[in-house]
Amino acid sequence: MGSIATSGHAVDLAKLEPVFDKYKDMANGSLIPVLQGAQDAYGFLPIAALQAIAKRLNVPISQIYGVVTFYAQFRLVPRGKHVIRSCQGTACHVRNSARILESLKTVLGVAPGDTTEDLKFTLETVACIGCCSLAPVMMIDTDAHGRLRPDRVPKILDSYSN
Repeated sequence: MGSIATSGHAVDLAKLEPVFDKYKDMANGSLIPVLQGAQDAYGFLPIAALQAIAKRLNVPISQIYGVVTFYAQFRLVPRGKHVIRSCQGTACHVRNSARILESLKTVLGVAPGDTTEDLKFTLETVACIGCCSLAPVMMIDTDAHGRLRPDRVPKILDSYSN
């Protein structure tokens, strides 16, 4: 297969061959496992990979796009090196999690669901992290940061900038 440029980045379609080989004997129903394998290979689902999957599986690209946008597990854009989950659950809400989220948006320059241009951070909101006694709280990767104040956000993010 070769490489196809997409959004300024080359996509090495050879990464899909092991995925196709793994599911070649599945008659129907291989689309989701192939998409999962492709996302594992790239970290997200580049358009060029979706086009190659459509061609190989003989499935319309519109159907593939429908599956990818239906299931929350699939991503059409790269995620950052660090994923920030800002809790918006009840305990965090009553302890001003909205101010923490505003600080995150300001410092990072992105909205929830977006990734910084340098691919360092992806910002997400979640309904509950399960650390209610630390409210307001955010997770960065697997690290919980609790009892937050907006003025503490920049220093915490700086510690992940390496």
